[in-house]
Amino acid sequence: MSWQDNMQKWLDYKDLDLDMKEQLNEMKKDDKVAEEAFYQPMEFGTAGMRGLIGPGINRMNIYTVRQAAEGLASFMDTLDESTKAQGVAISYDSRYYSQDFAYESAKVLGAHGIHSYVFDSLRPTPELSFAVRSIPTYAGIMITASHNPKQYNGFKIYGPDGGQMPPKESDNITSFARKADDLFAIKVKPVTQLRAEKLLTLIGEDVDLNYMKNLETVIVNRDLIENIGDKMKFVYSPLHGTGKMIAPRIFQKLGFKNFNMVTEQAILDPEFATTPFPNPEFAQTFDLAIERGKKIGANILIATDPDADRLGAAVRQPDGSYKLMTGNQIASVLLNYLLHAKKGLNALPNNGAVVKSIVSSELATAIANKYDIKMFNVLTGFKYIAEKIEQFEETGSNEFLFGFEESYGYLVKPFVRDKDAMQSTLLLAEAAAYYESKGKTIYDALEDLYKEFGYYREKTISKTFEGISGKDKMANIMKTLREEGIDEICGVKVIESIDYLNDTDKTAEGTKETGLPKADVLKYVLADDTWVAARPSGTEPKLKFYVGVKSDTEEGASKKLADFAKEIEGWE
Repeated sequence: MSWQDNMQKWLDYKDLDLDMKEQLNEMKKDDKVAEEAFYQPMEFGTAGMRGLIGPGINRMNIYTVRQAAEGLASFMDTLDESTKAQGVAISYDSRYYSQDFAYESAKVLGAHGIHSYVFDSLRPTPELSFAVRSIPTYAGIMITASHNPKQYNGFKIYGPDGGQMPPKESDNITSFARKADDLFAIKVKPVTQLRAEKLLTLIGEDVDLNYMKNLETVIVNRDLIENIGDKMKFVYSPLHGTGKMIAPRIFQKLGFKNFNMVTEQAILDPEFATTPFPNPEFAQTFDLAIERGKKIGANILIATDPDADRLGAAVRQPDGSYKLMTGNQIASVLLNYLLHAKKGLNALPNNGAVVKSIVSSELATAIANKYDIKMFNVLTGFKYIAEKIEQFEETGSNEFLFGFEESYGYLVKPFVRDKDAMQSTLLLAEAAAYYESKGKTIYDALEDLYKEFGYYREKTISKTFEGISGKDKMANIMKTLREEGIDEICGVKVIESIDYLNDTDKTAEGTKETGLPKADVLKYVLADDTWVAARPSGTEPKLKFYVGVKSDTEEGASKKLADFAKEIEGWE
């Protein structure tokens, strides 16, 4: 069907939501906007389905959410009865329509006789992952658009291990969803009927207490916290989101008494009124935290995104100002402290393992090597880290110690199988307390790492390609890079070319397989330890280029990074 036919079907639907009817009537005035809303169904990427809120088959609304839930329900219908009977856990964040989408999902699942466990109010994404494992359920649904602006929402599906649904199952779910192409014919059961038939159970404090009990195990050195925890001053912002539900409680419980919330950003506001981009990697999100931090002399400022799976931080400098850290820097400090603390307590396992994405800092690899800990590299997407953890547990080959992605996502303990900002907030607080006891800050600790291992710098360059034409442009850029190849960048020779889509890893010695699942990612390793990667985002209309460099000096690393970034920004 053409986009015009798809749109007309919505215009003709008599029971369409009134708000959407008004939006549709406005949309009729702009063919470009209408075409992008109706030209194709929403796609599932590395982290589920995410998009603009509004009417249309390519937008987030109750009908596309029902379609996604129908895909999951139809897939669960193919499972054996005992597996299907485990049901689905559902959580949501503070965005527009998040609670509505959560209950619409439950209503679709209930029409298939599938039990839903729905949180009584918003909760973090990692707690949803934990709920899947602890209840346990067969699957989980998280309604969130993570760190995207207010115009977005999303639908993430989790598997029985608590990780994001693996590609095989996700593809099957997508296939079933596509078969439900008449969005208005998808059957739902009213919530009152679901409650009467015991197909919907509300969860909340029971899971909170269990989750927090597990969070306590993230702390490595309890004596350290008892001795210095109440002396540390923290400023925390949940950026109008779910971190507010857990962070203050667990910090107080563990003895971090000087825990200050940014009150303006503790309001559960779907407008994200104080920060149009609620992403802790952006400096603007820390403006209010810095203001409060200076007033109280806070040691460290912490912000988590609205669904509390990502964490950003800023550290006080000697002059009283605050310096923001990158995701790679935070991960490196966390990893180094974790391994150092465990070694000091004789708790470092012989078969310990760290897992990171292929576009994350190699400083972490150098740190792991120092402690004789094996580093595993996986594709971008935390579900691949979750799969590695599952593999470790099934084979007994390794003990998971830490996992991270450069995009501000970290995991310390595997009772959750997704990035967990609540866990990493606690470990960062403990690390800050440790370095404070040594007369240092977190940033001093990072400088020590650079002096020991070399100055590593990384940068992500995101290019946005909106709409139908944008998708084609991204595909053409990747096609050109793939077909023409790259021999040198900034005059430095490429010594290894990796194409994860074609499963080839080429060096002067020959070509071998990558050993990872196929994905539309290209990576180049250069003769001077620089690496460059390119990949289209799985959840946003962006083509991302990653660059990592290393130098003996800070000035050398900064110049090298700037030079490479300038050249890569010209790739089209």
